[in-house]
Amino acid sequence: MRVLETERLVLRRLSVEDSEFILEILNDPLWLRFIGDKGVRTLDDAREYILKNPVAMYERLGFGLYLVELKGKSISIGICGLIKRDSLEDVDVGFAFLPKFRGKGYAYESASAVIMYGRRTFGLTRIVAITTPDNYGSAKLLKKLGLSFERMIKLSDDSKSLSLFISDV
Repeated sequence: MRVLETERLVLRRLSVEDSEFILEILNDPLWLRFIGDKGVRTLDDAREYILKNPVAMYERLGFGLYLVELKGKSISIGICGLIKRDSLEDVDVGFAFLPKFRGKGYAYESASAVIMYGRRTFGLTRIVAITTPDNYGSAKLLKKLGLSFERMIKLSDDSKSLSLFISDV
């Protein structure tokens, strides 16, 4: 199901048919380094991840992570969307792209559209983002999107410290 369109991109809901792409992106070295290992090693794991995470969030909240495709080509290049984590009070924007599609403005283009969509469609007035302190590329992009660093947080007692960026309307 198509959710958003930008000048160059289409964002749509993930489905189990996207399991090969999810398997690839969740095992990308930068995903593993900056986001973490989700334990997705097979197509079955990827299907389960899609159903238990994005699809469950769509059903519960109406939003979630979306597949990002090049417009007119149906080439999957990344994911971007809104996430409601139990450990965060606010909804956060998240994104990840395959290596050959990084540095081309796709993350900014999709995240800008997702933030506007969250504000217009769901009335979100405060959107946040989290990243590891050493993920300088994401921090730079978050600032370009209008978010500002607020403080360091932990999602759980045994998790690593993360940088929390905020955007208030």
